[in-house]
Amino acid sequence: MVPKNLLKSIFVVILFLLVASASVVNAPQNREKELRKQILIEVQKKIVIEEKKAYLLGRFDPALHKDFVKVPLKFTVAQNEMYLRIEAYRAFVEMRIEAMKDGVALNIASATRNFDYQKNLWNNKWTGATIVDGQNLSESMPDEQERFKKILEYSAAPGTSRHHWGTEIDINNANPSYFEGSLGEKEYRWLAQNAYRFGFCQTYTLKGSVRPTGYNEEKWHWSYLPLAKAFTQEYENLIKNEDIKGFLGDQFVPYLNLINDYVLSINLDCI
Repeated sequence: MVPKNLLKSIFVVILFLLVASASVVNAPQNREKELRKQILIEVQKKIVIEEKKAYLLGRFDPALHKDFVKVPLKFTVAQNEMYLRIEAYRAFVEMRIEAMKDGVALNIASATRNFDYQKNLWNNKWTGATIVDGQNLSESMPDEQERFKKILEYSAAPGTSRHHWGTEIDINNANPSYFEGSLGEKEYRWLAQNAYRFGFCQTYTLKGSVRPTGYNEEKWHWSYLPLAKAFTQEYENLIKNEDIKGFLGDQFVPYLNLINDYVLSINLDCI
């Protein structure tokens, strides 16, 4: 499905084409052809940019996207239907095989989450349908901007999640306490020592002087860099605050610097 904003942009450009064409009726024929050519080039550029923005914002269905593949259920934690970019999936399978040789089992707890999926996660936390740290945030945090920041500790706002891109995987568990146990420690130690060999990087390390903002440490979240590096750069260049909308609390986006302090605030090794 073509995004509404893309259709609007195409309509505006086509209208401009018609007006411009009418204004050069009396111009030499070769000049008119050149003008039409230049306008068509601009239309194509606009379409490409809008398609890239829609992808970066997660506004697509990975099940229908040619660059995505369904992850076999045997590689998932809860036997859920998941999708990944083909390249990221193949790299994970190679990594999983090598980890098994060392007695470490790696499975995917979460993979691609498009805008709608992330919106459901976010809105449930916002309304209290999902409990956060033992709290119904709609009751314990009536100050909505503070509620927004609380959810941001571990959850990205829709339109800002790297999980939109199909390059990110949560491995085995998404709970910090899991990686404090002996099994989780063993799995994380293997990943920290070996994941880079397969193109993966731990996206969110401990916050401190090097990474003072962003999400809390996530030992489970690994990014496939051969693709994610380019998407990170494109996000920085193309996405603005006004593009991040369509979910509960989105009125606070302009005040929270989501792009610089969250989307781009990652482990420096992953940039």
